[in-house]
Amino acid sequence: MVLKQFTKASSGSVPISPANDASSLRDRAIALSQTIVRAKDYAALTKPRVMSLVVFTAVVGLVLAPGQVTPAIGIATIICIAIGAGAAGALNMWYDADIDALMTRTTARPIPSGRVSPKEALGFGLLTSATSVLGLGSATNLEAAGLLAFTIFFYVVVYTAWLKRSTPQSIVIGGAAGAAAPVISWIAATGRLGLEPLLLFLIVFFWTPPHFWALSLNRSSDYRRAGIPVLPVVSGKDETTSQILIYTVLLLPVSLLPWLFGCAGIAYAAVTLAAERQCFCSHCDCGDRMSREERLPTGCSPSRFAMSFFCSAHSCWRGSF
Repeated sequence: MVLKQFTKASSGSVPISPANDASSLRDRAIALSQTIVRAKDYAALTKPRVMSLVVFTAVVGLVLAPGQVTPAIGIATIICIAIGAGAAGALNMWYDADIDALMTRTTARPIPSGRVSPKEALGFGLLTSATSVLGLGSATNLEAAGLLAFTIFFYVVVYTAWLKRSTPQSIVIGGAAGAAAPVISWIAATGRLGLEPLLLFLIVFFWTPPHFWALSLNRSSDYRRAGIPVLPVVSGKDETTSQILIYTVLLLPVSLLPWLFGCAGIAYAAVTLAAERQCFCSHCDCGDRMSREERLPTGCSPSRFAMSFFCSAHSCWRGSF
């Protein structure tokens, strides 16, 4: 009897009311919501749209590499390259926070809007940079990890901190960083450099300037306000559209190099010609709209280019088709 009373007293000594339970659930929901918002802010630092194209071209380099790559190594390679691309984007946003605050297109980014502090962005960028390089080195080889580290350095220091604010040709030179992904994945798979990844590098390298210039024509007032010497600000829209046309024309023979060197078959050449025609038609449409609206559409979007690039490069294999 005494034991029964003691047990009852012990078990019922701290009652939980429905009000307290509801308040606890509400607090947890708020905390979860804040965590999700915070995670989205950090994800935005990585420039997901740019990262998607880097990942896509890295997959192409990995798929086309000779030999067998285990699924674990392949997945680890793509994840590390994606993290490295995101790290470079975060460090770019950290350094460019001052000009991002002046441009309409970028004022809502995490740092200018105050959602992420510059110190937090810098720490996040450095941590993810180290993680991607060390991870790739551990999963594959030191050559691939070294090239990834150099690519991050080139994008952040050479392009972002130096070229972007000093020359209208910054995107031409800095585009090398964005074009390196298929080379990194190829070296990760094979441990050596080959002709094929260099040709893929050239395709992305020559595609980058006309794509960026088409976008910057729409945002020239933003760049002028921020003091960034992009080609439309320095040379005007006529010279910029001429350069877009020149690079679009040059992209055709560059894109056909895998076929000309015997790395790809006729299917690659056919898809490449179709993709080049689309890009050229986009340029002509750009000229018409410039005359009517003083505004330039985006031309060959990253997603459209990525699909054409992947479909074309899928047959970039000796003896295929």
